[in-house]
Amino acid sequence: MTLASGLKADYAALIEKKNLSSLHYTKEASSWAQQLLAICDHCSDVLVATGFSKYNIGSMSAPVRWLLRMDGVSGGKQAGIADLQMTAQHGHYLAPFARVLLAIAYVRDNDKRRALELLTSLREQFPSNTLFPLEIAHLQSAQSAR
Repeated sequence: MTLASGLKADYAALIEKKNLSSLHYTKEASSWAQQLLAICDHCSDVLVATGFSKYNIGSMSAPVRWLLRMDGVSGGKQAGIADLQMTAQHGHYLAPFARVLLAIAYVRDNDKRRALELLTSLREQFPSNTLFPLEIAHLQSAQSAR
C-alpha cells in the first residue's frame, strides 16, 4: 500500500506536474509507511515512497510549505534525501530506484558530481540499460560546457 500510494504521488508530481494533487497520495503513503516501520524497523524500502515526496515538498515555496504543514503534510529536501539514501544503501528491492531518484534530486540541486557517481554505479549494475550512459553523457557535456 505504501508503494502504490508513493508511486501515485510520484507520478502525479513528476509526470502530470500536479504537485498539489500528489499530496493526497503522499499523506497516504506516509501513513502506510509509519505503520510498516512500527513493526519492521529494517524495512528500508518503504522510505523510498516518502523520500521523494518529502524532497518535493521541501522544494516548494515557504508559504506553500506552511499551508501544507497546517494540513498535516510536512517535508524537507534534506529529510527526503536522507530517506532516499537509507533506501539506496539498505533497501532490498528498491535500492536502484532510490538511486535514480537521488540522481534526479542531485541534478535539480546542481550537484552533478554526485549524480554522475550514482548513474555510473547504476550503469555498471545494469549494463544493458541504455538510459544510464545517455544521462551520463548529457551530464558530462553540461559540465564541460561550463
